[in-house]
Amino acid sequence: MRISHKRKVQLKLQKQTPVFAELATKAAPKKVAKAETVKAAPVAKTEEAKKVVKAAASAKAASAVALTPKQQQVLDIVVKNAEGLNPKGIGLEAGQEDAKAASWATGALKKLTEEGLVERIQLAGNKVLYKAI
Repeated sequence: MRISHKRKVQLKLQKQTPVFAELATKAAPKKVAKAETVKAAPVAKTEEAKKVVKAAASAKAASAVALTPKQQQVLDIVVKNAEGLNPKGIGLEAGQEDAKAASWATGALKKLTEEGLVERIQLAGNKVLYKAI
């Protein structure tokens, strides 16, 4: 009984979808017009935000960007090694265990690359180096 009921419900839903699709296409042009006018304002804000991030990166002031102690420690290790370092090497220098070293450092490295303080360099395969900018 249950399976047959589910099948009937699914068939009813499938029959209704073309009706909803027609309604969605009729309403879509109105939403697109509103979305275009709304998109114009955030573009200016994102350009201003990019300028602020570039200013922070060019100054290399970690104090301007709120960093956690772990992120600060990772940044210091990357700055010390000018030739670049992989996440496992960063974790090992920070005193982590061999098995946990790479995963310990990746979260902080992701945040530092977003802030523009560290550069991610993709090497052959899945090898990655991080350098200070």
